Amino acid sequence: MNKVWLSRYPKDVPAEIDPQRYSSLADMFENAVNRFADQPAYINQGKVMTFRRLEKRSRAFAAYLQNSLGLKKGDRVAVMMPNLLQYPIVLFGILRAGMVVVNVNPLYTPRELEHQLNDCGAKAIVIVSNFAHTLEKVVKQTQIEHVILSGLGDQLSVGKRSLVNFVVKYIKKLVPKYNLPGAISFRSALHKGRNQQYIKPRLSPDDLALLQYTGGTTGVAKGAMLTHGNLLANMEQARAAYIPLLIVGQELVVTALPLYHIFALTVNCLLFLEVGGCNLLITNPRDLKGMVKELSRYPFSALTGVNTLFNALINDEDFRELDFSHLRITVGGGMSVQRSVADRWEQLTGTHLLEGYGLTECSPLVAGNPYDLQQYSGSIGLPVASTEIRLVDDQGVDVPEGQAGELWVKGPQVMKGYWNRPEATNEVLKDGWLATGDIVVMDEQGFMKIVDRKKDMILVSGFNVYPNEIEEVVASHAKVLEVAAIGVPNEVSGETVKIYVVKRDPSLTKDELLAHCRSGLTGYKIPRIVEFRDELPKSNVGKILRKDLRDEAIKQQAGNQQ
Repeated sequence: MNKVWLSRYPKDVPAEIDPQRYSSLADMFENAVNRFADQPAYINQGKVMTFRRLEKRSRAFAAYLQNSLGLKKGDRVAVMMPNLLQYPIVLFGILRAGMVVVNVNPLYTPRELEHQLNDCGAKAIVIVSNFAHTLEKVVKQTQIEHVILSGLGDQLSVGKRSLVNFVVKYIKKLVPKYNLPGAISFRSALHKGRNQQYIKPRLSPDDLALLQYTGGTTGVAKGAMLTHGNLLANMEQARAAYIPLLIVGQELVVTALPLYHIFALTVNCLLFLEVGGCNLLITNPRDLKGMVKELSRYPFSALTGVNTLFNALINDEDFRELDFSHLRITVGGGMSVQRSVADRWEQLTGTHLLEGYGLTECSPLVAGNPYDLQQYSGSIGLPVASTEIRLVDDQGVDVPEGQAGELWVKGPQVMKGYWNRPEATNEVLKDGWLATGDIVVMDEQGFMKIVDRKKDMILVSGFNVYPNEIEEVVASHAKVLEVAAIGVPNEVSGETVKIYVVKRDPSLTKDELLAHCRSGLTGYKIPRIVEFRDELPKSNVGKILRKDLRDEAIKQQAGNQQ
C-alpha cells in the first residue's frame, strides 16, 4: 500500500524515519534542553519558562519521586491537571525518573477517576487543587499512597502566584472544599527535590512511558501501553511531515488542546520541544475571549486544534482582527475537519488547515495531508513515514483497489497492547497490524477518506465517547428499563450523544434522567437528545441494534433539514 502514496508526498518529506535517533524520551529531552537552554519553552498566564528552568525543575521532581516517595522504575504516576507550567515539569520529571505517566482528564467524575486509578495501579497522583474534591471521594478505594497538590498559579511569579490562587479559590470559588490528609504541596516537592540526588535510570525504546486511557465497544476504559519508542517514532513521523514548515528554535505553537490528550502531547509537547519551539499554554480554551486576548500578545507561528475550536475562532470578531503574518502551520485532528471551516480558515489566515488522522493506540498519528496541499482534500491524507496500511474485509482479507475496507496499520508508533487486558489486545493487534475499526476508502493518489466506523464510538469535539459507558450510567436509574446510546451529526461538535430510553416507571422525565447523567458522566458525555420509546430494535439474539437507531436518526435529521 505504501507505493501509492510515496510518489505523492513532497520530495523533501522522507519516506522513512530513524526511530533509534534517541534511546528514550529522557534522552531526547536532555538533548533539547541543552541545545536551546536559554530560549523560552513554555508560556502560561504571562509567565515564561525557559528550557533551562524546565530541565532543573523536572530534574528536581524526578529526584523527589525517587528519594522522598521511594518510587521505582516502572511505577505509575497519575497526572490530573489542565494546561499549566506544572504539567511539563511533572511529565518530564516522571519520564526522567523512569516511571510511567498516566494522564487523567481533570473533569472526570469520581466513578471515572476511581476506575482509571484502580486499573493502572498508580501509587501517586499529581493533581490541581480545583479537582481535589473529586479525588477525596475515591482515594481510599485506590492504591494511591501519595497525593501531590498544586495551586493553579503555583509556577507564576511570587506576587502573581498568590493573587491567582486567592482569586481562583475565594473570589471565583473554583476550589471546592476537600480533605486529603497527608497531601504534599507541589512547590514543597520541588523544593525538597532540588537538594536530592537524581539518578538517571537505564531506559530503552521498549520501556513503558505512558498509559493513555481510551475505550472501545465494550465501554471499558483501557490503558494503551505506549513505549518510549512508540512516542519517539511518532514524534519523528510528525517531524518528517511538517519539518519543511518549521524553523528550528523559532516556533511558537498555540496549545489550546489539553496536553493530557495524546494529540497535543505528541505534536505540541514532544515535537515542538525537540525543534526548540515554545508552547503557549491555554489553560481554559472554553474562555474564547480570554484565549484570543492571549493570542493577541504573541507572534504565534503554529496552531493545533479540533474542528470545533477552529470554527469558534473564525466566528469570533476579535480573533479575525489578529495578525496572522507569522502563522505557517495549522493542524486539525481528533475529529473531521469540515470543508466550510477549512475554507474560511484559509481565507482569514492565509494558511491551509491540514487535517490529520490518528488514534490513541498509534501514539496517535497515522496519516495527514501533505504540507504543500493547495486545497481542502476532504480526506485524512496519506500515511506518515514508516507506516504501512491495509484495507481489509470482515475476514481480514485485503479488499480490491477502490473499495472500502477496515483500516489496519503497522508501524513503530503502534502500541504494545492494552494494560492487563490480553483479550482486548488480541482483538485489535493481529500479527503486528492494528485493526482501527475505521472503514476507509482510498483514491488513486493514496488519499484516504473515512466512510464509516466499525466501532460504535461517538466523537464529541475530538473526545471519544463510548455508548456502553453512557448506557451503563443511564440504566442505573431505577426508572429505566432499557437504553441505547448513539452519536448523531452535529455542526458544532461533530457528533452529539442521543439516547433512546424505554421507561420502567412511566413517571420518568427527561430532566430527571439528565440530572442523573450529570452525576456520573463528564460534561461532553452527557446526552443532548433524549427520546422515549416503547421498545428498542433488537437482533434475533436480543442485542439492541444501535446501527438501526443511528440510521433512523440520520434520516430523520436529513428530513428535518429539507
